[in-house]
Order: sequence, then structure tokens, then C-alpha cells
Amino acid sequence: MKFPRTHVSLPRALGAAAAVASLAFLTACGAPGSAGGNGGSTSTGGSSVAACEAVPGDELVVLEDDKQLQTVDNIIPAVNAAAIEGDDTLIPLLDTVSAALDTDTLIGLNKAVDVDRRTSKEVAEEFVADAGLDSPEQSGSGEIVIGAADFAESATLGTIYATVLNAAGYDASVTTIGNRETYLPALEDGKQVQVIPEYVGTLTEFINKDVNGADAEPVASSDLDATVEGLKPLGEEVGLVFGEPSPAQDQNAFAVTKAFADEHSLTSLSELAEACGGLVLGGPPECTERPFCQPGLEETYGLEFAEFRSLDAGGPLTKSALQQGEVTLGLVFSSDGSLTPTE
Repeated sequence: MKFPRTHVSLPRALGAAAAVASLAFLTACGAPGSAGGNGGSTSTGGSSVAACEAVPGDELVVLEDDKQLQTVDNIIPAVNAAAIEGDDTLIPLLDTVSAALDTDTLIGLNKAVDVDRRTSKEVAEEFVADAGLDSPEQSGSGEIVIGAADFAESATLGTIYATVLNAAGYDASVTTIGNRETYLPALEDGKQVQVIPEYVGTLTEFINKDVNGADAEPVASSDLDATVEGLKPLGEEVGLVFGEPSPAQDQNAFAVTKAFADEHSLTSLSELAEACGGLVLGGPPECTERPFCQPGLEETYGLEFAEFRSLDAGGPLTKSALQQGEVTLGLVFSSDGSLTPTE
């Protein structure tokens, strides 16, 4: 599961499948912070690797999660089963959207809304036309309300769903309905909303804990196929069915400045662990306790941290601290619209 999204209108990063993504920020680079900024390395007593100081810079890169610490969070259409009973068209139409999206495309959509300040409606309609989804072979009918969480990526995805369904003959609209605690019960009820763009791993564990209790054994993992197979029977328990997962995903990711990555020839978290100790980690307060944040980085990769800075989950505080050299490694999100893949 990933950290809850902040409601700041800022985008997210490349998924674990990408080896590296580079992030060109619009803000200027600040002066080096307390973690240092000359990029030098010094030895630390008791450590097998050098203590690498942070290197400030405007551009960030995401290091590949090569040991698959993070749970998959690919986008997947979640649908109220009763609302589409007898309708063999709606889910296949949503599947065409899944097939047309990948993480790079999602980054571009987020950039258009969050950085370029275009509307989700404009960006969604342009995407549907460019992807050739505006003239579907299938046709359907009936009123469908698509729910969107209260952040830009969800609104854009929901509007894409609605645009495709309307092109096929449905009367589809989008309503913003808050966070998962609010919108998932509404989807399960099916009266207020019938479809929501969701995230495989986070949704799986949310329903798992709802159905099987807070201490339920995790079902979601870094294996997409296995996670989807685990999600389906959980969905049946609460009256939901699902389309195909998209290659596009939005998950936790960890970034350094490009200057730091270049200095130490880094593309992955494993390479970081081999090259550097004495790191300063930045992220949300819960990071020190979450198994997919600091404990996971230490146990899975053997990363050595000298300090943790309590900041935010993929938001402006963490990004600024990275840019200014106040932290070495920071938690971001894998579809951040400010990220540009490195060829």
C-alpha cells in the first residue's frame, strides 16, 4: 500500500518498471541544507560503505525498486456489479482505456493538469481523441456516474472513462466524492456512483482489512497478476467487479537529485546501498514505521540512514528538501507529472 495522497495539486513519478526517471522542477534550486551539498563522501565508523553527502539540484531521479519492495498499484476500473448486470459492453470499454495508458502517459496527463494548469476535462478529451478511443466499436446505453477521489489524477482518469463511455452511447458523468473511506462505500452501494478508477494494491488491502479485519494477512504484493487474482474474490464479497489493470501505476518511489545519482553512478536502490551509507531520508512522519518505507529500505536493501527528516508524502516539502540538499533520499510518487523518463 502507498501513503495517502496529499491534496496539494502536485504530480507524481515513474513506476518500479522504469529504471530511472528524471524530474525537472520549475522552482529554482536552493542553497545546500544541513545535510551538506558538496557531494563528497566520507568514511563512517562501523559501516562498510562511505557516508555520502547530499548534492543539491533542480532535477530529481527516481531510483529503481529493483528488489520490489513496493506493492503494485496499477490503475484498474472498479465497478458496482449490480449496476451493470446484463451489460457486456461497459467493462470492455473501460479496458480499452487501461490498454491505452502506461506510466509515462499518466505522467504526461498529470503534467498537463498539475504543471501546465489545463483542466482535467480538456486533457481527458484530448487523450481520448489522440488514443483513438472516441469512436468505439461497442455501443451501450444508460446513465453511469463515475466517482473520482479529490486529487487531479483521479479526476482526469474519471473524465477519460466518462468520455469513452459517452462516445459509446452511455450518459456518463463524473462526480468528486472525497477519499476512499467516503467513495468506496458509495461504490459498493451503487446508487450514487457505479464506476471508479482505482489502484490495485491499495484497493486490495483496503477491502481485505474491511472484510477480514485489521490484522488480515496481506493479499497485495509486488506481483500484479497475483494481486489482481486476490482482489477479485474480495470484490465479490462487497459487490464489486473489475476491468483489466493498466500498465500505468502510481506507487511509492524514492528519489535523489540527478547530480547525486550522476556523481555515484546510481540507477537503483541496490546500487545506492552498495555505494553509500550515512544517508538522510525524507518522507512523511509514518515512514519510520511503515514496512515499505524506512524499515523496508533497511531490511530489503541494507540501506544505512544517519537521520530521518519528517516532511510529507511525495509533496513539496520532500521535493524541496531534496533540491536543497537537506535530504539525500526522499519519498515521491511514481506518476508525478513533473517527472520525465530518462532514455
